[in-house]
Amino acid sequence: MTHSMSFNFEFVNVEKHYESYTGANVKLRYFLRVTVIKRLSDLVKETDIAVHTLSSYPDVNSSIKMEVGIEDCLHIEFEYNKSKYHLKDVIVGKIYFLLVRIKIKHMEIAIIKKETTGAGPNVFTENETIAKYEIMDGAPVRGESIPIRVFLAGYDLTPTMRDIAKKFSVRYYLNLVLVDEEERRYFKQQEIILWRKGDRIRKPISHSSSTVSNNVHSLQSTAATPSTPELKSPDGRPHAFTRQDSTNETTDLMSKLSTGEINPTSEDPRVTVETSPVAEE
Repeated sequence: MTHSMSFNFEFVNVEKHYESYTGANVKLRYFLRVTVIKRLSDLVKETDIAVHTLSSYPDVNSSIKMEVGIEDCLHIEFEYNKSKYHLKDVIVGKIYFLLVRIKIKHMEIAIIKKETTGAGPNVFTENETIAKYEIMDGAPVRGESIPIRVFLAGYDLTPTMRDIAKKFSVRYYLNLVLVDEEERRYFKQQEIILWRKGDRIRKPISHSSSTVSNNVHSLQSTAATPSTPELKSPDGRPHAFTRQDSTNETTDLMSKLSTGEINPTSEDPRVTVETSPVAEE
C-alpha cells in the first residue's frame, strides 16, 4: 500500500447473544478491529459498536403482593402492579399498614442494582443505588395506605442479565425502608425484571397500497365532474340549459304570478301547485 485505499467488508449473520454492558467491575463490548500488517510493527485500530437486545411483552406479568413485618410491632402489606418492567415504564404500587406499634419517622423506596461477578467461591457483588425517594414523612396509623409511583425513564438502566457467559449477572431490586425515631432501619427488598422494549418501526408503503391510492384518486376525479343530463323541450328537441337561464325563467314566472297574468290553478306546465292535507277534528 503506497497511497490511501478503501476496502469493503461485510459480516453476514453474526449472532450477538448478549447486550453491551459497562459496569463497575465488568465490561462486555463489541468492536471492529482492523489490523494492518507492517514489517516492523502492525497497525491496529478498534471501533466500538453498541448492541441492544430487544424483547417483546412478557406473556405472564403478575403483580407482586407480600405481607411483612415484626411480630406484635409492625405489620405492612406492599403491592406492585407488575413484576416485569421495560426501561421506560412506571412502577405503580401501594403500602398498606395493618399494624403499627413503632414510632416510624419516615419511609423511603430505592432502586438498587446488584452486579455480581465471578463464580464459585470467588464471587464479588457490587451494589449501586440508582434512585431513592421518600414516600412518607411522619408516623402512619393503622389502615393508612401510601401510594407509590416511580418513573424509570429518567435513569440509565440496563435489562436484567443473568449468568452472562457464566461470568457476571445484573439484577435490580426495589428496596423499601422504614426508619423509626431511634434511627433504626427496617427494610424489605423485592427483585424486579427489567427488559428493553423494541421501538415501533413503520412499515414501508407497498406497491399495492400505492396502486389502491391511485385508483381512489382516479375515482374521486371522475366523481368531481359528473355528466350533465340532456334536457329536451316538449317537442323532443334538445336545447341548452344553464343556471342563469333557469334563474331568469323562475324570476319571470314569479312576476307573472304576482301580476295575475298566470293563474296558479291553470294547467301551465311551468307552474306546480302543491297541496298538503289538513287534519280534521
